[in-house]
Amino acid sequence: MEAKLTLYFNQDVIEKAKKFAADNNTSLSRLTEFLYRQITSGSYKSIEDFPVSDWVNQVAEGEAVYKRRSRKSLKDEFFNHAK
Repeated sequence: MEAKLTLYFNQDVIEKAKKFAADNNTSLSRLTEFLYRQITSGSYKSIEDFPVSDWVNQVAEGEAVYKRRSRKSLKDEFFNHAK
């Protein structure tokens, strides 16, 4: 079953990720699905274990920075952004 998911990213990251996906003959949606499938495979206990930083460095400039935030802060940020 397919389901729609809305994500918000920096515009530069989106453009670079689209180019990366196109260069690898896939869509951004399938690339994102692949990454989520890897994350949820059960092979990784934390985000630091997941080798995503190599991919992130290919589509974005600078080092990947992971911020841990509470559900409440994410919810507040989402609803404040939607205004």
